[in-house]
Amino acid sequence: MAFTEIRRRAVGAMLEVKALHPVLQRVYAARGVSQSEELDLSLERLLPVGSLEGVEAAARLLAEHRGAGRVLVVGDFDADGATSSALVVRALRSMKFAHVDFLVPNRFRFGYGLTPEIVALAAQGKPSLIVTVDNGVSSIEGVDAARALGIAVLVTDHHLPGAVLPRADVMVNPNLAGATFGSRALAGVGVAFYVMAALARVLGDTEFRPADLLDLVALGTVADVVALDHNNRVLVAQGLRRIRAGRCVPGIRALLEAAGRRIEQISAADLGFAVAPRLNAAGRLTDMSIGIACLLADDVGVATRLAGELSRLNEERREIEQRMQLEAVDIAAGMRVDAVGAEAVGLCLFDETWHQGVVGLVAGRIKDRLHRPVVAFARGEDGVLRGSARSIAGVHIRDALDSIATRHPGLLVKFGGHAMAAGMTLLESDLERFRGAFAAEIAARADAETLTGVVHSDGELLDADLSVDTARILRGGGPWGQGFPEPVFDGEFKVVDARIVGSRHLKLQLRPVQSGPAVPADGAAGRHAGGRELKDGEAGSRAIDAIAFGYIGGAAEGVSMGPGKQVRVAYRLEVNEYRGVESVQLNCQHLVEIGR
Repeated sequence: MAFTEIRRRAVGAMLEVKALHPVLQRVYAARGVSQSEELDLSLERLLPVGSLEGVEAAARLLAEHRGAGRVLVVGDFDADGATSSALVVRALRSMKFAHVDFLVPNRFRFGYGLTPEIVALAAQGKPSLIVTVDNGVSSIEGVDAARALGIAVLVTDHHLPGAVLPRADVMVNPNLAGATFGSRALAGVGVAFYVMAALARVLGDTEFRPADLLDLVALGTVADVVALDHNNRVLVAQGLRRIRAGRCVPGIRALLEAAGRRIEQISAADLGFAVAPRLNAAGRLTDMSIGIACLLADDVGVATRLAGELSRLNEERREIEQRMQLEAVDIAAGMRVDAVGAEAVGLCLFDETWHQGVVGLVAGRIKDRLHRPVVAFARGEDGVLRGSARSIAGVHIRDALDSIATRHPGLLVKFGGHAMAAGMTLLESDLERFRGAFAAEIAARADAETLTGVVHSDGELLDADLSVDTARILRGGGPWGQGFPEPVFDGEFKVVDARIVGSRHLKLQLRPVQSGPAVPADGAAGRHAGGRELKDGEAGSRAIDAIAFGYIGGAAEGVSMGPGKQVRVAYRLEVNEYRGVESVQLNCQHLVEIGR
């Protein structure tokens, strides 16, 4: 069952830049780019280091521990946390700090953040300063525990603060109340980068160059799916430039090679879909220390070995996820998801065999499939369930959980998160009560419009623009990502051939039926192909390769896509390389048979 429609983006004022391809001009205009200066992603356009509140105080605190002190970096167990940890450790060692180490919580034993238990473990190494990266703003008890032991605490984080802040010695977070920094969308690694850049200035260290660590910043920023505002686009673009030029840490190179990516051609999508999952697999299945060690390795052989281990863990994660996803689909199939106010407007899924580290991915897959907020639970210790929630635009999942906690005191043992994702713990005996409360809360917050999935399109392409050249231009127009989405186009095609490959993917050959003008004046599609007007229903002259990844088990499963069918497709225009030959390929984001 599909709950998705293709909706074309409104196009604002077009940039008057002659050097830009007309399709790219249209894409930028649809993303609100109105000034050519917004396309300048040089390092000089980065927001000034000193404009992030707290960085100067953080630098002074760090400088106090450069000689005799012992600095311990405490990170998070995801890719943002791993890159943040590696960046700070590398930077401090480069700036001749005497004693620097890192510690990352095991998610199954300690959970998230600087907890009192993590502080007790950290204290065994007698640190004089704990630096949190990508966490800490909600670690009230942990910070108190550290200070009670005489350990100073520097919190660097980007998550939204609660009503009460930890009593850290210094805190750097662009989302603190009253902050005026120009980019609240910094990832944890971005915050860490600014702090290290400020430290280099305070120390007057001219040998250490913060820009050399932008490969780590790019990876962590893309992996954490933060909004790519202009400042983040500068960070990512500059990091990608360094990676493509081979000026990256051996661990990133090894991870890209393990994923079969050509380093000189990588894009932000390669970091997000090839490198980040390999890092995250360590935190999901075992311990993120493996991922951090890979990013810290200076020896190519060590980096290659660790990247291989991360790839093996990622394959194991994929197998676990695929099994859990099929089981989740079966569970969801028995729930009503056909109307607002029905039993499962908010889906709550549980299986006693599910893996704690993978439930978030499963929740995300089912959310994408049915366009409903989803919580997936796994069994933890001592009779508790650990859940991971994923939401849809228009339903703030953390606020929904806060409302449930208020209406049903004691139901949630612990919860936290943000608009689109959250985590929670509850007693297994309370699962049914939570399931009802969650469904009721989501039904009160969602309507038919909210529960309709939307694929946003940049309109139709001319037949002549369905080319390798256009695909290359679009790829080079990035970096693309959250808040600055990769271009998606739509059009009608006739199916020439269709077959299943790799057991789950639909391989197609499609012939354009009609292609519209680059900028439809009235929003309606025109009838042009390479300058020649086509009659309604007339097919284009050539067949184009297309691929629909995850078609089997996806929202479109069951739709017949045999030869002769006419389909509407939302797609990304890509370059496919096979045996040294490049051709254009449509990466189908959504497809539906015309008339269904």
